[in-house]
Amino acid sequence: MRKAGSLLILAGAFACLVLACQSDAVITTTVKTKLAADSHVKASEINVDTRNAVVTLTGNVDSQEAKSRAIQLARDTKGVREVKDMIAVRTGPETGNAPDGDRMLGQRIDDATITMKVKSKLLDDPTVKGLKIDVDTRDGVVYLTGTVSGNEERRQAVELARKTEGVRDVQANWM
Repeated sequence: MRKAGSLLILAGAFACLVLACQSDAVITTTVKTKLAADSHVKASEINVDTRNAVVTLTGNVDSQEAKSRAIQLARDTKGVREVKDMIAVRTGPETGNAPDGDRMLGQRIDDATITMKVKSKLLDDPTVKGLKIDVDTRDGVVYLTGTVSGNEERRQAVELARKTEGVRDVQANWM
């Protein structure tokens, strides 16, 4: 009898874990759908991760309005207990925001090349978990966001970005 009781408890605990994961997946999908449907937010710029009903938003957006809207959409999603904000607002080197329309085609190509080179370095480095780091470049300024495991990984990711040709500055916002 005792063995059967232990098995039931174990099965119940496993079911709770599975249901929580499914619930987290549903929350993530719902938040992503809301972001995609919203006219103020570019969903492709924001990563959504959910663990135990806690939503973590990471990425780089063009304005404080987009950031605030994304956070509010996540908070208003059924089942969300908490929202962790790891979204960075891009700023240009001279003044406030630097939207795409203000940049020349050559700048966009150069920035895309820098992003690709930095991401490649992060993926190739054994110290850095490159898949967990988002890279975006604006006017030669590299924005790193995401999850890192410690100071060594943080330092290495920033150093790799700084040493990339064309990079003028590196801004990092870590979880």
